[in-house]
This record gives sequence, C-alpha cells and structure tokens, in this order.
Amino acid sequence: MPELKQLCAGHAPAVLDFELANRAYFAASIPDRGDDFFHRFADRYAALLAEQEAGTCAFHVLVAEDGSVLGRFNLVGIEDHSAELGYRVAQAVAGRGVATATVRELCRLAAARHGLRTLRAATAHQNVASQKVLARAGFVRVGPADPAHLGGKPGTWYQRDLALP
Repeated sequence: MPELKQLCAGHAPAVLDFELANRAYFAASIPDRGDDFFHRFADRYAALLAEQEAGTCAFHVLVAEDGSVLGRFNLVGIEDHSAELGYRVAQAVAGRGVATATVRELCRLAAARHGLRTLRAATAHQNVASQKVLARAGFVRVGPADPAHLGGKPGTWYQRDLALP
C-alpha cells in the first residue's frame, strides 16, 4: 500500500527517478522543469529540504512498497494558516484515484500537522484531470489564475476550507 511521507534526504534518488521517468508525461499538462532542474537536482533538492526545515513549505512523496515514488504532494508558501497545494503523480498510476485520495489525505495532514485552515491550488484550463482531482477533494473554483503562475497558460484558482470534511 503506498504511503504518504514527508520528504527527506533519503528520498532524493527515487524523486529524481520519478521526475525523469515522467518528464514527458508531465510536460503535456504542466510547464516542463527544464534541463537545468535535472543538471542541478542535488542543489535544488537541498534547497527544498532547507525550505521545509524553515517551515515555509512541507513537501511529501507518495512512496510505493518497493521504495519508488508514485507522486509528489507539496504545501508551499505556508503563511497565515494557508498554503498553496501542488502535486503530480506518475503516469503509471494516473486515472486510478491515487491523486484524489492523496490530496484528501494531505488536506487532513495540513490541518492537523501544520495548523492550516485554507489551501489553494491553481490549474491550467487544459488540465482537466487536475480539475477533477481538486473538485473530488472538496476544492471549489474561486477565480482566474494569472497565466504567469501556470507557465503562461490560462487557468483557475481552486480553494478548500480545511474545516470542512
């Protein structure tokens, strides 16, 4: 059974494998990370862990029984009891409810562990799968997202009040 775990240094090789294996799949619906991300992965990964240690972000990985990463689920910009949710799941598990179930679990953790009351997430209009995940996880549309936030693509902000079930 996959387990949602807080990101740690030991996850780095599996996270890199996940990102490389799914790069083309992700690029079809969200902006590509670019070659620099992969060339400087160790530095970027260390920076993520530092942000997490500072309490401004909380990064999570969904880990399969074999230790591989099936998805990344992040809370960024933690401030004033709110944060932005970001996530991506491996192509191999897409369409199976994995993202929806894990987003729901992360919403519970966000409230219980981080004291958050509100989560926001932006998705491009073309990313219908992500829109469905957010709706199924209790998020509602709250307005247009700045295309600059979505790699130049038009989109929508979604929000969830974590006091709701």
